[in-house]
Amino acid sequence: MFDLLRAIAAFIVVLGILVTVHELGHYLIARWRGVAIEAFSLGFGPALISHTDKRGTVWKLSAIPLGGYVRMKGWAELGGETNGEAAPDSFRTKSLGTRAAIVAAGPVANMLLAIVIFSAIFATAGAPTVMPVVSQVMPHTPAAAIGIVKGDRITSIDGHKVSSFNEIAALIEPRPDDRIAITYTDNGIEKGANLTTTAHMVDGRIVGELGIVGADVKFRRLAPPAAIRAGVLETYAATAATLDGLWKLVAYQKGVKNLGGPIRIAQISGQAAALGVADFASFIALLSVNLGLINLIPIPILDGGHLLFYAAEALYGRAMPRKAQEIGLQIGAAILASLIIFVTVHDLAHVGLFHFVYHLLG
Repeated sequence: MFDLLRAIAAFIVVLGILVTVHELGHYLIARWRGVAIEAFSLGFGPALISHTDKRGTVWKLSAIPLGGYVRMKGWAELGGETNGEAAPDSFRTKSLGTRAAIVAAGPVANMLLAIVIFSAIFATAGAPTVMPVVSQVMPHTPAAAIGIVKGDRITSIDGHKVSSFNEIAALIEPRPDDRIAITYTDNGIEKGANLTTTAHMVDGRIVGELGIVGADVKFRRLAPPAAIRAGVLETYAATAATLDGLWKLVAYQKGVKNLGGPIRIAQISGQAAALGVADFASFIALLSVNLGLINLIPIPILDGGHLLFYAAEALYGRAMPRKAQEIGLQIGAAILASLIIFVTVHDLAHVGLFHFVYHLLG
């Protein structure tokens, strides 16, 4: 029961943070460009708490914590038209560039959130670094030939001092079948030797190899500039991995079994929360990247779908016909609903509900 309550609480926190940041991106750019905001809601359904500010925006905390929205004046009007007199503070009276910037601001805010979280983790908990300590030596390799054994620490390669296993790889991989000088410590005694690297094919390219494996991971706190740089790189890596996964899913149907919806996310949220603040924060950052990218998929009803409409408007010099937009939004809603149903059924199967019901009914 405690695990279930923790998962629910963690899920609400995760979703609350991600949705707030996403919608805040839309809100801030819309305000900056002079669009009137009618409502900012966390959750859907009836309002539990609401407040109207001096600008007329209704801020709400609603009963169903499965998303949120920013309702802008003129947002629901399609085809570039406005109902009645064109209001200067209406979304639809703004330039194409302004409308596109407002829509894109949500996913961009999610990416910025990931950078901020990763940077904060690297500056406080530290960045995981694989130390230049040998944890395994592969047989019949250059390292084995010169007597390197488990526990030895690599100190330099061709005079270049190394402080992590990544630095070793960066120096060795560009030099297949090349002669190098290596120094290392064996029980505190410094040794040196010359060896010839082997060549190995990795992802279609030939790289150099010593035949050693590193697994001694330590966390090092980074100074703010280095932490920000590392946060940007980590967000880039998460983005690339997510796009690669989406491509394999669409093109080759790989990874279907790993798809997860709200139930699976809640389950993992609880597990991440149990591991500590840093792991929980990392999970939020990864989900933020996923949310930002998924919202950019060009399916009408998502941010990417609206950007697709604006791209067509820029190409043809006028907004798409109202009827075409309505049909597109209906198709997008159907696709999204189908996907939600699919991942929910997949989640229920993953947690064993169908197996439980099957045995319950005999």
